[in-house]
Amino acid sequence: MSDTADKESKTEEPTEKKVRDSVEKGKLPVAKETTIFASFVAILIFAVFFAQDSVARLGVFLSIFLEKPEGWPLATERDVIELYQIVFIEIAKPLGIMMLLLVVAGVGASVLQNMPQFVGERIRPQASRISLTKGWNRLFGLQGFVEFLKSLGKVGFAVLVLVFVLSDDLRQLLAGMITQPTAFAQVIRSMTIDILVSIVFVMGLITAVDLVWSRFHWRQELRMTRQEVKDELKQSEGDPIVKSRLRSLGRDRARRRMMTAVPRATLVIANPTHFSIALKYVRDEDSAPLVVAKGQDLVALRIREIAEQHNIPIFEDVALARSMYKQVSVDSVIPPKFYQAVAELVRVVYAGKAQRKEIS
Repeated sequence: MSDTADKESKTEEPTEKKVRDSVEKGKLPVAKETTIFASFVAILIFAVFFAQDSVARLGVFLSIFLEKPEGWPLATERDVIELYQIVFIEIAKPLGIMMLLLVVAGVGASVLQNMPQFVGERIRPQASRISLTKGWNRLFGLQGFVEFLKSLGKVGFAVLVLVFVLSDDLRQLLAGMITQPTAFAQVIRSMTIDILVSIVFVMGLITAVDLVWSRFHWRQELRMTRQEVKDELKQSEGDPIVKSRLRSLGRDRARRRMMTAVPRATLVIANPTHFSIALKYVRDEDSAPLVVAKGQDLVALRIREIAEQHNIPIFEDVALARSMYKQVSVDSVIPPKFYQAVAELVRVVYAGKAQRKEIS
């Protein structure tokens, strides 16, 4: 019941990381019918291209062996071994070709589905592999039910194919039984090829369905809950709360560093309570006024307080302060469009300094 509820909660498509982890662990979609289909194709290739010649050569050898046994002396142990070797080689030739075709077919079927790779996870001992509960779920779960249906389908198709093919070739089979042995062998070969072609066709259909199902089921098993997607996002990109806290700490450090630069400012342009921009300009040193601090609301008020404590002139200009706040950056010179307005304020500052020097 809990497994069903868990699967129902997995409504999200698997992420690229989930798919990549599954591939690295060797959990890939595998259509078992593909190997069986490839094996039947290999047997059909053998029957069409190799069986006739191989069987003919073996028949000739056996006929000579049986018709002229005196040509094979068995007087000594060495004679027996040599005879065994000759018989083994003659029988091994067609069997070797068949085995080679089956091996190539099996390897090819696996490679075409998934590229081979070494996965240590697949050979690591796991308790789940000997778990009765897991085994019961594999046998009687959805995957087990699908495997059962595929087995029934294969048996049913095989029976239908055999009935259909044999019913068509029954007369040919009966006629061949009263002909020469060589002609009857051709009848058997022709019927075998017909049966194999039919089986390969049916297995091709089953394999195509199995390929689609295996990949669909694999994607379904990889589906994730919304919480799993959120947790993975946190792991890959970092916890949003931690990142927000780090950004806040960064802003606090930048603000404190900015406040320590306010006492070096030449003047402050302010919108009475909402905006403050502190500028530094030294003749013969700076090419243009430099923004050493800017702030809004409470930060703006704090800039004004520090400026007042250090006797830095404050100019209230609502339009200029609002416009500059949006377009200037700390530790950069002001844009050329503000040169004229700021130059007038700088002249006022330097004029005030000159007047104070004369009085003193």
